[in-house]
Amino acid sequence: MSTPNAVRPIPPADLPATLGELRASGYAPRSVKAEIRANLLARLSSGESAFPGIVGFEDTVLPQVERALLAGHDFVLLGERGQGKTRLIRTLIGLLDEWMPVVAGSEVHDDPMAPVSAYGIRCADECGDDLPIAWVHRSERYGEKLATPDTSVGDLIGDVDPVKVAEGRTLGDPETVHFGLVPRTNRGIFAINELPDLAERIQVALLNVLEERDIQVRGYTLRLPLDLLVVASANPEDYTNRGRIITPLKDRFGAEITTHYPLDLDHEVDLIAQEADLVAEVPRHLLEVVARFTRQVRESNAIDPRSGVSARFSIACAESLAGGALRRAAVSGEDAVARVGDLPAVVSTLRGKVEFEVSEEGREAEILEHLARRAVAESFRAHLGGIDLSALIERIDEGTVVESGDLVSARSLLDAIGPIEGMSRIVTALEGPDTDVTPGLSAACLELTLEGLWLTRRIAKDDTGDGVAYGTARRTEDDDE
Repeated sequence: MSTPNAVRPIPPADLPATLGELRASGYAPRSVKAEIRANLLARLSSGESAFPGIVGFEDTVLPQVERALLAGHDFVLLGERGQGKTRLIRTLIGLLDEWMPVVAGSEVHDDPMAPVSAYGIRCADECGDDLPIAWVHRSERYGEKLATPDTSVGDLIGDVDPVKVAEGRTLGDPETVHFGLVPRTNRGIFAINELPDLAERIQVALLNVLEERDIQVRGYTLRLPLDLLVVASANPEDYTNRGRIITPLKDRFGAEITTHYPLDLDHEVDLIAQEADLVAEVPRHLLEVVARFTRQVRESNAIDPRSGVSARFSIACAESLAGGALRRAAVSGEDAVARVGDLPAVVSTLRGKVEFEVSEEGREAEILEHLARRAVAESFRAHLGGIDLSALIERIDEGTVVESGDLVSARSLLDAIGPIEGMSRIVTALEGPDTDVTPGLSAACLELTLEGLWLTRRIAKDDTGDGVAYGTARRTEDDDE
């Protein structure tokens, strides 16, 4: 999608410049939905991804989207916040042709062979085959509007332009109309985010767009046939309580597709790795802890189940871990590598991204800290449950104390424990066999192991004020028996 500061793509010099040249080139106009259908079929046939960057929807949401596009349907994506609805909608731009011919100067991307606006028709009548042609890149054929209560019909559809009237044109002149976002996206894709938040009287203005495919502006006898794919996103209505999609409008969408959070843990980890802007190294095992933590929060009875827990929660968590690692590296002079000990300081900053049940008021930080510990314990059991850690436990039992904290360097952590038999197996179990082992990564793996041993009650951990100290083992009743 183009942005205000993006460089506008320059069309190739060999493209036709007039209507006559366009006809001679063999160009055949087609609707935007036919265009998307043809390009999607080509992607499916070649095995190329039609929705790059979309993770976790491969077997559920994407097949439904493909069917809707192939059927030529407008559709609504319905799901909780942070499920990638807008990201998915924006990938549809890639299914448009790279360049599209329009009548030069047309506000509504008039097709040179079949203009629909008063301006386009007048230019075609006056110029004939010499009609100037401009070329629009697919990134400029996408319009997006976040539905807000102050959105007006003029914003979406259009209104009378007082400047044009002041120039001497009559109010009956259709060229005095200033077109809104919808007609300006003609022959492209128009997206409305959070559709239920749009006032119901404004939603009514979209009825003709979705069914009759035209617009009407105030009292004008202006009927402008539009060629659009309209896509909307919405949160579940029982959560937002800010509005609803009116029944006639909902009926005009061809499909309603429900999205979801990643179902598979690996997909959740891949999503975090893809979307997080990490300023330092965050090992794969720590990204998995973050993913497990996010899933624990979503499943917790203390969290309002209607609100959902956005993917932004896990992304912000990973980015904060990287920030903590960078802070430590600035003090120690070592490479910046995040460790599980950075997690407790991050947890408290995430409270604003979660909506708790009213009964849990005052316990927000305690709940998140508990869920974070559970996530660490799950990762420990998953990767190190079958690994022989007796050498490390024996070293602790002999009186070795390992201190860790926000600013404790990796070298200090490794020197405190000394050479340990089986350390390479721990790193391999957590990070994989082909990992480039560094002191920072080894320290991160060691710290997760120590934290896991404490959480499973096999060693002790004490708060030192500046950090924590792992030390003498605490025996469970089963061990005593």
